[in-house]
Amino acid sequence: MPFRPTFDCLWCGTSHTVRGHDDLEGWAHLCPACLGRAGDNAFLRTRLRAALAERVSTAPTPGPGGGDGPDLDAEMRAYYAARAPEYDDWYLRRGRYSHGPVHDVAWQSELDAATRWLDGLPIGGEIVELAAGTGWWSPLLAQKGELSIYDAVEVPLDRARSRLVAHGLRAHIHVRDAWAEPDRLVDALFTGFWLSHVPRERLVAFLTLAAGWLRPGGTYAFVDSRPDPQSGAVDQPVAADGEVSHRRLADGREFVIPKVFYEPAQLEAALREAGFGQAAVSTTGRFFLLGRATR
Repeated sequence: MPFRPTFDCLWCGTSHTVRGHDDLEGWAHLCPACLGRAGDNAFLRTRLRAALAERVSTAPTPGPGGGDGPDLDAEMRAYYAARAPEYDDWYLRRGRYSHGPVHDVAWQSELDAATRWLDGLPIGGEIVELAAGTGWWSPLLAQKGELSIYDAVEVPLDRARSRLVAHGLRAHIHVRDAWAEPDRLVDALFTGFWLSHVPRERLVAFLTLAAGWLRPGGTYAFVDSRPDPQSGAVDQPVAADGEVSHRRLADGREFVIPKVFYEPAQLEAALREAGFGQAAVSTTGRFFLLGRATR
C-alpha cells in the first residue's frame, strides 16, 4: 500500500495522522495502538511486515548516518537481528556468557547498580529510547513517562514488545534507525549499549543528534560497556583496543561490528562539544558506564 500521512486504521477504524514520512503507521495504515499489538495478531503482523518491506523499497540508497561506514552499519543490523534470541543470556549470565560464580555475582551486582541509577533519575514526560534492541530497559522507562522505543531492526523489537506486555506496560514501538533525524522534541532520551557502537569520528555527530531530540532542560541518559575480559562470551574474549569487534553467535555465525570502549572523560568532553550544558559520566566499577547530560 502507498504511504498515507492521514488514514483510518485498517483494524480499529481510528483516524490517525503521522508525524513524518518515516513513521511506520503511514505505511501500514495502522494506528500506533494496533501496530503495538502486531506481535499478538496475525493480520496486524502481516501488515507490519508488508509496511516494512514497502518503506525499505522506497528508502534512499545511502546508509543511515552517512560517513564511510554503511557496510558496518548493515553488518551490525544483521548481527543484532541474529543475536536477538540470545541477548537475554548476556544480561542474565546464562550459557556461554556465564563466567563462574565470582564474576557472575559481580556482574549481577553492577547490573543492579545500573538499574537503580537509571530508576533514580528524575525523568518523565515524553521519553524516547533509541537502539532499544530487545527492550531490557524499556519496562523501567515505560513506568516513568510516555515511552517510544526505536530500533533499526524489527526482530529485537518483537522481544521488546513481549517484555512490555509481560509487565503490563505499553510503549510506542517503531522501526527507526538511531541516526534518523529527530522528528520532535521530547523530555528525555535514553540509549543502552549504543554509544560503544558509534565510531570515534562520528561520536560528536551522534551526540549532537541526541541533543536535537531534547527540549531545553531535557535529559540524555545512557548505560554502556566497559572492556572487562569477563563481560562477553567465554569463547570470545573482549578486546579493549581497536574500533571493531569480531562477534561469534552460539550457532557459529560470525560478524564484524563497530565497538569502541570510551572512557568517562572522553564522553564528557564529547557531550560538552555537542552542546550539552551539564555532563557527568561514571562507572559501576568493572562492567558499565553510566552517563547523564542536560540539554
